Amino acid sequence: MKHGKVVVVTGASGGVGRATARAFAERGARVALLARGREGLAAAADEVERAGGEALVVSVDVSDAKAVEDAAQQVVDAFGHIDVWVNNAFTGVFAPFTEITPDEFRRVTEVTYLGYVFGTRAALRHMQPRDRGTIVQVGSALAYRGIPLQSAYCGAKHAIQGFNESLRCELLHSGSGVRTTMVQLPGLNTPQFDWVLNRMPGRARPVAPVYQPEVAARAVVHAAFHPRRREYWVGGSTAATLIANAVAPGILDRYLARTNVEAQQEEGEHGGPGNLWAPADGPHGRDHGAHGRFDDEAVHRSPQDWLSRNRARMGVGLVAAAAGALGVVAASGIRRRG
Repeated sequence: MKHGKVVVVTGASGGVGRATARAFAERGARVALLARGREGLAAAADEVERAGGEALVVSVDVSDAKAVEDAAQQVVDAFGHIDVWVNNAFTGVFAPFTEITPDEFRRVTEVTYLGYVFGTRAALRHMQPRDRGTIVQVGSALAYRGIPLQSAYCGAKHAIQGFNESLRCELLHSGSGVRTTMVQLPGLNTPQFDWVLNRMPGRARPVAPVYQPEVAARAVVHAAFHPRRREYWVGGSTAATLIANAVAPGILDRYLARTNVEAQQEEGEHGGPGNLWAPADGPHGRDHGAHGRFDDEAVHRSPQDWLSRNRARMGVGLVAAAAGALGVVAASGIRRRG
């Protein structure tokens, strides 16, 4: 089905943002691609066009509020309005907290948290006068559950969660037609693990199980067209982590302390200088695409994601099944009494 929506995706040059831009394009969307890198943006625009969409490339650092406002205006000037804004851009440092400098921690916070704040503000500026539009915050299981070696990133994701909940309440209070929703993701096969600034002896990797970025992209697109849900969980590992954290957070602290430092590393040389201060696909870089180096182990489907997206249908099915079971029991009782 061709929706023809006007969609803005931040962090669109690689990883989940790249896969998401392509997924919207397959639905006939006009997609504004926001990121810093040149090579990745150019390749992403080509993929959008080949997938059936229309691309607009906007080079921007999302930590710059004025630049994000200008980027939003550029999208409106080109496409007339904004239907969907996807906040996805981030950066990170892979190290114990005491080995992250104040400037590095600030930079991660400015990109990964304030980038969402500035993107949301820019989107609302154009959506509220029309009283319609959807903002999708790309989150993580780490928005609820902090893990070792990613204190700056986890802190930013937690902040996004609180910010989005507050905004959602305000929009509901005012009766606004603008919606905001959040998609919580698992470990993904993206280039980010070669982009993070890494001070650990091993090469950074996602905690298994690892999912392909297209799994996340499908969830983001679904959330954009079904934004009344406050959030979506993607991947069985996300559901298991969030449920365990709600039930027994202290036990989970000890489990993660024992397992997750090793689970986030593997043998091999570090991928490069990272993208904390400059894009990995800048003037002297290359296009990294949507996928990382974990294709051999990454899965393309998530049954839990399907259940999350279809829980209303499943609920109806369970009610019908329960009603049917009660009917069988009742009929059996009538036969016995007869």
